[in-house]
Amino acid sequence: MVKKVDVTNLTQLPGVGDGTAEKLKEGGIITIMGIATSSPGQIKDASGLGEATSRKIINAARDLCDLEFELASEVEKKEKDLQYISTHCESVDKLLGGGLQLNSTLEAYGQFASGKTQLGHLLAVATIKKFPKGVVIYIDTENTFKTSRIRDFCKGLDVDPEEALSRIKVGKAISSDHQILLTENIEKEMVANKEDVKLIIIDSLMNHFRAEYLGRGSLANRQQMINSYLHKIAILVANYKMAVYLTNQVQSDPGAMFGDPTKHIGGNIVGHFATTRVYMRKGIKGSRKIILIDSPNLPEGDTNFMITDAGFKDV
Repeated sequence: MVKKVDVTNLTQLPGVGDGTAEKLKEGGIITIMGIATSSPGQIKDASGLGEATSRKIINAARDLCDLEFELASEVEKKEKDLQYISTHCESVDKLLGGGLQLNSTLEAYGQFASGKTQLGHLLAVATIKKFPKGVVIYIDTENTFKTSRIRDFCKGLDVDPEEALSRIKVGKAISSDHQILLTENIEKEMVANKEDVKLIIIDSLMNHFRAEYLGRGSLANRQQMINSYLHKIAILVANYKMAVYLTNQVQSDPGAMFGDPTKHIGGNIVGHFATTRVYMRKGIKGSRKIILIDSPNLPEGDTNFMITDAGFKDV
């Protein structure tokens, strides 16, 4: 957390004049916390300053931020204050420990038509219902965002659809570079428009990376790009206490001898990023199953639900 200073006034840092501040902002570093959580190399690349000067600027920014150790008792108090975005489906919320918690990330992976995108639309409307002034950012990489489903879920959750549509900002990413750019622009939009972004949805995370980086020869570059991209998302979560919902594609594991051979795309870099990971698949008689795969504080489990016109319904 930044102490009581103008978080966007970078010129209060030693060695940062108007020209350097402008270069930093053009490079996507627009707040004091953004500088404090950057590496000297990132500051150097954005501003053109030397490494020694970059370190000096970072240290000055860190002096203005609360980045020291804190007691676990204080951490516990903050955790209790963090609110949840409910799915308004009792069994799913119970599986997730109350829903999607702020200051956390949820990754849902599964085959097509397993309910991942539907959950994204539902969480978007649920966020508007929960936070009267909250904003949702929806980065769509598969052209699956549908305003009609937003209106459907608004009806089910008793939310004004016009209000919801006016507070959900959609970016249609046409390439991985465009996807990264949209994500980098989130903080700029927040600061410029004084928006309170509560939820970022990326549907889906790996679509463009998977299509553009083909073959084993490009795997290392792809994973490096994904790691850098996820790092940008993590900084947003840490600095602004928002929630992130990611959908992910799957592939079949030919080495699996028993059980479901389906596994997520993106390897360990993606696997270790999300706070909570769930696997979604089709169930019987038109139902869906959601399986909790990984969480730091929740037990493994699963539940079934139905997707209706108005929302998710317990089976």
